[in-house]
Amino acid sequence: MNLKRTLTGMGAAALVVGALGVSIPPAAADKIVQIDGSSTVYPITEAVAEEFQKAKKGAVKVTVGISGTGGGFKKFCRGETDISDASRPISKKEMAACKEAGIKYVELPVAFDALTVVVNPKNDWLNNGITVEELKKMWEPTAQGKVLKWSDVNPKWPNEKLVLFGPGADSGTFDYFTDAINGKEKASRGDFTASEDDNVLVQGVSRDRHALGYFGLAYYAENKDKLKALPIINKGASKGVMPSLETTMNGTYQPLSRPIFIYVSEKSMAKPEVQEFVQFYLKNATALVKEVGYVPLTKQHYDLALKNFNGKKLGTGFGGTPQVGVKVEDLLTREAHL
Repeated sequence: MNLKRTLTGMGAAALVVGALGVSIPPAAADKIVQIDGSSTVYPITEAVAEEFQKAKKGAVKVTVGISGTGGGFKKFCRGETDISDASRPISKKEMAACKEAGIKYVELPVAFDALTVVVNPKNDWLNNGITVEELKKMWEPTAQGKVLKWSDVNPKWPNEKLVLFGPGADSGTFDYFTDAINGKEKASRGDFTASEDDNVLVQGVSRDRHALGYFGLAYYAENKDKLKALPIINKGASKGVMPSLETTMNGTYQPLSRPIFIYVSEKSMAKPEVQEFVQFYLKNATALVKEVGYVPLTKQHYDLALKNFNGKKLGTGFGGTPQVGVKVEDLLTREAHL
């Protein structure tokens, strides 16, 4: 759905009506569910939105924006959206902003993502994967201006420029990757091509033999013909593990698998269309999550999430502190904090 085009058209119509001095009543389909946030969660929410709108036969309109997890929370905590897509938990700063504005929320995990490290298909020196330590050497803050060639990371690799692509600082994927690889959220070198639009990262890596980037599994699944995913060799392991549905579900793809979320405003839950949309989301997530290339949670997880939503379990199970390797069942049964 092109929201910008829709609004532009509405504005033009309003000008014509105004010029004629005619007033018209609002359309019957004024029921709107407004969503913004993570580009990683976007494919799932967009798929759910399409199916929900079909089921409602146009009686409800769902708009889904992509301003990154951080950008989405800014809008959400100002009361501008009903639901926020997030590829990481809400932070302490965002919790404080929501609290100040009187915004309470329910935190709902909706899928697993295997954060995927990709290179150009012509890369022939990383067939066996990459270690967590090599990724750290490549991406840590002290690498800026120093680790400039592939051979600076590993002397066996080419003496060629290291071309890096990654999500921008407003992205939850950036936060999770930096925490999992560099040991601290947002701790990263800054001299790389950053974008909140994962398609920009896909194009960048696909066009340069010496490029490397990272983003959510769905964007790799959609572009397998243009990219090569790398097996990740975790600390203490000797063999790399590829990102996939199986390795994410069985917990062997570490440390880059994570749950991803939607946050629903308590005020918006009073609107029947928002309540119906979220219930539809959790009941249909298994099929739609798979369809867009992510890893669904178990039926037990979705049932628990639905119970938390219907019971208005307000707050976050993280308390504003990120956690690598969290179990979804633990998260859903934890005490929540606002």
